[in-house]
Amino acid sequence: MGEGLARRLGTTDAVVVGLSAMIGAGVFAAFAPAASVAGSWLFAALALAAVVAYCNATSSARLAALYPESGGTYVYGRRRLGPIWGYLAGWGFTVGKTASCAAMALTFGAYVAPGLARPLAIAAVVALTVLNLYGVHRSAMMARITVALVLAVLVLVVAVGLPATPESGPALGTDRLGHVDPWGVLQGAGLLFFAFAGYARIATLGEEVRDPARTIPRAIGIALGVTLVVYAAVAAAALHTLGSTGLAASRAPLADVVAESGFGWLGPVVGVGAAVAALGALLSLLLGVSRTVLAMARERDLPTMLAAVSPAAQVPRRAELTVGGAVIVLLLVADLRGAIGFSSFGVLVYYAIANAAALTLSRDEGAPPRAVPALGLTLCLVLAATLPVTSVLAGLAVFVIGLAVYATRRLRG
Repeated sequence: MGEGLARRLGTTDAVVVGLSAMIGAGVFAAFAPAASVAGSWLFAALALAAVVAYCNATSSARLAALYPESGGTYVYGRRRLGPIWGYLAGWGFTVGKTASCAAMALTFGAYVAPGLARPLAIAAVVALTVLNLYGVHRSAMMARITVALVLAVLVLVVAVGLPATPESGPALGTDRLGHVDPWGVLQGAGLLFFAFAGYARIATLGEEVRDPARTIPRAIGIALGVTLVVYAAVAAAALHTLGSTGLAASRAPLADVVAESGFGWLGPVVGVGAAVAALGALLSLLLGVSRTVLAMARERDLPTMLAAVSPAAQVPRRAELTVGGAVIVLLLVADLRGAIGFSSFGVLVYYAIANAAALTLSRDEGAPPRAVPALGLTLCLVLAATLPVTSVLAGLAVFVIGLAVYATRRLRG
């Protein structure tokens, strides 16, 4: 087992790491595909995704306070349910979020210079991996900067979008609620859940947080609450100006919001905000995945060389370099436009295991009300099953491969 990590993060640091992952990943990426399946019932899908996120966050917070170690649900699954369940959680998180890293890097490149998206994406991964090599505190400071910039842009979008009269006519922003499609709402919630999943990064940094029993639950609650308020406001502005049909068809929804509101000159500002948000999400994703790799290596579910911790910076440099290299390989060979659904499937399975682990907690161990993890477990499985078929099949294939890897390593001793 490698050396321990330094506890350098306070509540504010942990909150901004979670915010940079949630707001950066979701607000620029998830609303359009969710609107395409949920239609005018987008708010219902958002509310359902928030309920799932609340259950998952509550279960994760209680478990993280009890087991303040790197790895998140990988650790909780091993401790409460058995090694195979922890492994499945870690495998799903690592593979799914590595794909998300590549998607966020490509998002950054596309907003900065579409013709150079791939080289810029690779450069972003290299730069942020190097930043992470010199300590999580520096990474948390970078996350503060990105969160502040992104929130400023989102406030601007809401400020011009909500009071506006859409330039294409009042009917554009006055969609009536059509016939509710329960399947569409479930699919929309599954896609929007991708945007809420950033609080996992707080739990996976449990070994680097000061006073984890107090800090982690507080940070997760604050980050989730702020994100829900921001998403609701942005969704209201987008539906008001674009309508559900226009939102579903948009490739750059927030840029279209300011354009339709008569402030098209703000488009470049929104583009900068999207690029910064993608960088913030990429930063926190790289942190979270590398810590899960560290935890899995410590338990010999991945090569033990990845469990090494740098004595000087007290960070898992080998794990970080490996994750950064894997993301670059994906950027070179893969088209990741379907990464949201694929990532959602893996992360929903990850949180289903977290809720199952929380169900085993006793009152003395800080168990949440039993209905919370039970509801979270049920909804995670339901939303995973209702994602687009390609996402479900790809996700199942990844878990089958993971089981084969697990069995092979166990047979070799």
